[in-house]
Amino acid sequence: MELNSKDHVKLVALDDDQNKTLIEGFLGELIELNFVEGALLEIKGSNGIFRIDLNNEDLKKLSQHKKKEGIK
Repeated sequence: MELNSKDHVKLVALDDDQNKTLIEGFLGELIELNFVEGALLEIKGSNGIFRIDLNNEDLKKLSQHKKKEGIK
């Protein structure tokens, strides 16, 4: 996650015992969604950019799974 200002960061927590990291922030108004090289989902907001290792096929599978369960 890349944010334009530290004012947009809500929380950063590192848990060495459980090997976990939590980052919360505010992307602001949604500007754009892109797949970078087909393997990286990039969400651009007015306050920054969030990138996650999620490709188009993974997103389709997740969407289909939720439809089967009746989840919106």
